[in-house]
Amino acid sequence: MTETSSAVKVARIYIRVSTDEQDLRRQEAIVEDAKAAGYYVAAVYREKASGARADRPELQRMISDLQTGEVVIAEKMDRISRLPLADAEQLVKAIRDRGAQLAVPGVVDLSELTETAQGVTRIVLESVQDMLLRLALQIARDDYEDRRERQQQGIALAKAAGRYDGRKPNRALHTRVIALRERGNSIAETARLAGCSASQVKRIWAQRKNNDLE
Repeated sequence: MTETSSAVKVARIYIRVSTDEQDLRRQEAIVEDAKAAGYYVAAVYREKASGARADRPELQRMISDLQTGEVVIAEKMDRISRLPLADAEQLVKAIRDRGAQLAVPGVVDLSELTETAQGVTRIVLESVQDMLLRLALQIARDDYEDRRERQQQGIALAKAAGRYDGRKPNRALHTRVIALRERGNSIAETARLAGCSASQVKRIWAQRKNNDLE
């Protein structure tokens, strides 16, 4: 990997929402905030996929693009991950293994202090930063599980009342995936362009082929 000049702070920004109905624009302010803070923004990665999935195409593309000394910026920790803690830590490790750092507003980042600290002070600061990071990752996962539990409770109540008719298919996503595949895009490229997972692309494309055979 190429060493990034210490004179230039380079950032890669990750923006994510969970569903096609949600809007990415609310998070776009962090791009201007990063520039105002003196960062050169190398790229912005926009994705519509669940944070509880590790196989997000834009997330993986961002990690593969990272260079030593760069910073990954996200609006909140749950934009980066809603994974179980062990998996979330592996994701953070993948970022760090590229020589990059993770910066999330609201999560105290002591990295600049850590760089200039020595001896016991450096060890303490690094421990505090890791503790805060683990806490933020766990909170993001707990919030995801709480939301799912409330959703399941709501579905159960709706079923009991005879008002539940199942989850509506995302027609816009289906149309986009089919159009991309018909143009010859691979499953991975379609997933990246459509902002969904590869498994979703496979499922939608399989449904399309089955409908053609009927």
